[in-house]
Amino acid sequence: MFVSYLILTLLCFQTAVLARPGGESIGCDDYLGSDKVIDKCGICGGDNTACKVVSGVFKHTLTNLGYHKIVEIPEGATKINITEMSKSNNYLALRSRSGRSIINGNWAIDRPGRYEGGGTMFTYRRPNEISSTAGESFLADGPTNEVLDVYMIHQQPNPGIHYEYIIPGDNVISPQLLAHRRPGEPFNGQLGMPESTSHEDEDLHRETDILTGQSAGTFPVIQPGRFPSHQPENQVPAMQPPRQNREYNWKQVGKTECTTTCGKGSQYPIFHCVNRITHEEVPEGYCDSSTKPIPEEEACNLFPCPAFWDIGEWSECSKTCGLGMQHRQILCRQIYANRTLTVQQYRCQHLEKPDTTSTCQLKICSEWQIRTEWTSCSVPCGVGQRTRDVKCVSNLGDVVDDEECNMKLRPNDIENCDMGPCAKSWFLTEWSDRCSAECGDGIRTRSVVCMTNHVSSLPLEGCGNNRPSETTPCNNGPCAGKVDWFAGGWTQCSTECGSGTQQREVICVRKTEGNFDVLNPYECSDLEKPPSQQSCYLKPCGSKWFHTEWSTCSKSCEGGFRVREVRCLSDDMAASTQCDPQLKPEEKELCNTQDCVPEIDENCKDKYYNCNVVVQARLCVYTYYKTACCASCTRVANRQPGFLGHR
Repeated sequence: MFVSYLILTLLCFQTAVLARPGGESIGCDDYLGSDKVIDKCGICGGDNTACKVVSGVFKHTLTNLGYHKIVEIPEGATKINITEMSKSNNYLALRSRSGRSIINGNWAIDRPGRYEGGGTMFTYRRPNEISSTAGESFLADGPTNEVLDVYMIHQQPNPGIHYEYIIPGDNVISPQLLAHRRPGEPFNGQLGMPESTSHEDEDLHRETDILTGQSAGTFPVIQPGRFPSHQPENQVPAMQPPRQNREYNWKQVGKTECTTTCGKGSQYPIFHCVNRITHEEVPEGYCDSSTKPIPEEEACNLFPCPAFWDIGEWSECSKTCGLGMQHRQILCRQIYANRTLTVQQYRCQHLEKPDTTSTCQLKICSEWQIRTEWTSCSVPCGVGQRTRDVKCVSNLGDVVDDEECNMKLRPNDIENCDMGPCAKSWFLTEWSDRCSAECGDGIRTRSVVCMTNHVSSLPLEGCGNNRPSETTPCNNGPCAGKVDWFAGGWTQCSTECGSGTQQREVICVRKTEGNFDVLNPYECSDLEKPPSQQSCYLKPCGSKWFHTEWSTCSKSCEGGFRVREVRCLSDDMAASTQCDPQLKPEEKELCNTQDCVPEIDENCKDKYYNCNVVVQARLCVYTYYKTACCASCTRVANRQPGFLGHR
């Protein structure tokens, strides 16, 4: 009587669904034949007092990209909720303890939907498909039949992951132990609470009773061989079993449940101690344990299991960002004798074939962004370059490495620019103060340089063929009959710029008709002998003045003016400010101060008001301009013989 009461009490703690052969489910009412309901932790007839809520927040700071374990979901968990606290570029992933990927495994991002794993169905949601500020989530009712691990694919700072699930409390009898118990076996199993995942002081982890909010309560379990301390007054204490005798023997009363529902399983006979005459079952102590038959394995359910689609893991996404493709292998399989065999696909034709390809997206691709407008051209004339700032920007607006963007689509950040031809002119220094000969004919010199009308580092193509002369004749008077020291030419200066020394030969000579006679030095002793050595200064290692030729006079008569450009240039012909301002050549002077005379040729007139520009540009050498600006061109030709032939 008491045994029956104990079994009935323990049956009330079974889960609502037990597996039948063939996959049927037994509801809580079906199994007990009553109106019992399932509480929140899956206990049939429970009142939630034996349930524990495990929840927390994973806020650990991560540095490395890739998979990071967040929390472990124990076997038997129900009401599972894993949710990102805010949207991010991270992804949640789920896998079994055996290593099978359930959601977002092998660097492949699955589509939102429902996925089976751990004996329950998980609903996977993404931020762009739910109208909330929360990020991704996994939801499942449970219970799970194995330990599951939750991971985060880390790509940006962790926004926090909230997790929550419910598990049975301490001393709750496992439905699996109850379902697989052999007849006659005592109930002594307990389902302990799994250890919860700890995330140091950054995680919030708690266990609460669903009904009271206090620590979860436990249901007392009656241990085998123990009886309640109190008994009804009319109940007689149990008698000690009699000594073993031949009135009782072992009898096969049935077989254990087949280990599989199909594909060849195994089962064992069950032996109980019974009365030889009445065949009534009695405690095993009445029979001789040494004579109890040893159960031998028997094959059962030999028919093959139904064929099923064996789904392989998704391959890696074909693209590291943006929409890509992934593939997986699908095989038709059957299980027989604990072996999984590959069979022809027609055996699975009654089943919907899973997809072998799917779209995937690990993250949104970064894009090229033009940050600035084009700069000014690097040169004021000729061909130069201009630039602009082009950056690779992520979908969050952060500047990332160029390799994150498609290099084939990169906008140009440098290009050529043509500012038109450069105007060039001859720049001149002043004539040297000293004639090359102390008597007779000599020359004076000046420097001539072709340059643009502005500072530029571009190579020059020339200023034309009308290069100004670098020498001019000079004469310091006749030398005939005169006794004097004659100095030869100076040697080259010992330095290219700055102070140096140079030598020359000095002799005493007399000038004769068309010749020189060399005399003894004493003949010139009364004369001051020129030095045979001197310091030299070819050019300053600093700067000196250069100027262009004078422009054409602004008026042909009655006083006009003309101009030239003056520059201070260093040794490398770069603009400088180191020249002596007092030595700067004039940049403007008066010209053509004579009175104007009437035109002699009435037919030679200027047809345009701006003929002075034609003269300045030296276009009078062309017949068209010479006719159109006849008067101006004629005045210039009369004033400057040979002018028209310069070009």
